[in-house]
Amino acid sequence: MFNIPKVKLGIVAVSRDCFPIELSEKRRAAVVKVCTDKNLEISEIKVTVENERDVLKALEALKNEEINALVVYLGNFGPEGPETLLAKEFGGPVMFAAAAEETGSNLIGGRGDAYCGMLNASYNLALRKLSPYIPEYPVGTADEIADMIGDFKNIARILIGLSGLKIFSFGPRPYDFLACNAPIKPLYDLGVGIMENSELDLFESYNAHANDPRIPAIIEEMKQELGGGNVYPGILPKLAQYEITLLDWMENNLGAYKYAVFANKCWPAFQTQFGFVPCYVNSRLASRGIPVACETDIYGALSEYIITCATEMPATLLDINNTVPKDMYDENRDKFEGYKQNDLFMGFHCGNTPSCCMKNSAMSYQRIMHSLLEPGKEPDITRGTLEGAIRPGDITFFRLQSTADSVLRSYVAEGEIIDVDPNSFGGIGIFAIKEMGRFYRHVLIGKRYPHHGGVAFMHSGRVLFAALKMLGIGDVAFNRPASMLYEDENPFK
Repeated sequence: MFNIPKVKLGIVAVSRDCFPIELSEKRRAAVVKVCTDKNLEISEIKVTVENERDVLKALEALKNEEINALVVYLGNFGPEGPETLLAKEFGGPVMFAAAAEETGSNLIGGRGDAYCGMLNASYNLALRKLSPYIPEYPVGTADEIADMIGDFKNIARILIGLSGLKIFSFGPRPYDFLACNAPIKPLYDLGVGIMENSELDLFESYNAHANDPRIPAIIEEMKQELGGGNVYPGILPKLAQYEITLLDWMENNLGAYKYAVFANKCWPAFQTQFGFVPCYVNSRLASRGIPVACETDIYGALSEYIITCATEMPATLLDINNTVPKDMYDENRDKFEGYKQNDLFMGFHCGNTPSCCMKNSAMSYQRIMHSLLEPGKEPDITRGTLEGAIRPGDITFFRLQSTADSVLRSYVAEGEIIDVDPNSFGGIGIFAIKEMGRFYRHVLIGKRYPHHGGVAFMHSGRVLFAALKMLGIGDVAFNRPASMLYEDENPFK
């Protein structure tokens, strides 16, 4: 993946001048060693911050090392003014953590009181209006701190990625399918760029790529990827031309930004004018870290990108689509063990999920569009989907969305895809999320979320939730357990 940032971690130890600086430095070195043992690369900045002059030296060292994510480590109590000034002036994602005491046999000369120092640090961070990453329990041994830093690396990748992200969109949403429309003002609040374009801009650029000399090589790549699933080889030249069109648009229009995603209108005029459906190309770009959200879903594309940064894995965007019938539930009770029927649903889209995230896949056609545009005919302009069952395993359903009045809100729900044949079409899988029925009613419906959800192919709720807090998202919903009512849930059942 080349469309997500590389996080370069640095750790700076701080020491209050009435505590031994050697204690903080020794503990910092221990954290770095454990990180190295865990294959977590981190630069040990040898400047230990006791005062504001040290802050300037540390900032210079961080700049020289090209550090873009900073761990401020309280090896002892720490000086609250200088340590928070360091966080303020650093200019990138910052984590605060503190050392636990190592042994009961050394609690006189070897006691650091960082447990206490984190309290003062938090107060001073609030005075400076800073929102660093503070783990759920931010005090630990070297081994525990290293695990916290591992989470921070993924969180930092999200924040750095968003700070350099531009979203390209093509075309407005159809009048009778407005669900994913949302104000773009909150994108500016996040520091995300947005470049809205006409479908004609895309069509003109696509036509300009006719007979591009790179097309044959892309076709060969597609053949290799599809293998035996290359059911409609005749559509590959158009798909290859379209893929090159999007990649060139990205390269030529990034401007001041480093990373990009797309949110493109893909029906109904797309098929009649371009002569194919773009789903397979969308899947290929997503597998390389460039999500392409269908139906001009700008916040869907943003959500996919956040997932990609959090996991360093491809993401997909699916409709929260249909229920699992009772007979299918009854016939597969052994595989659905632990889940109620309304904990289950089918996640579906026409064919935009990367092949690496599929259990099986093959080139197909968009059946819904086919019934509208080519009824009773052999598929032609509706070819181009990647169809099959989505692979089973852990997932996180996630979306960051603006309300109609430009307030950002989000949801995060962990679950799994069950290895049961969906017996349907498109890219589809049976999803299981505990208490999904209540989550569906009180979050997805109750908070007016659209039908698209981003899918991470692992449990990543902890990282996503923490990143959202750092971004200042006040409303982050999750699938509450049965013992925990939603605010508007009727308790009289």
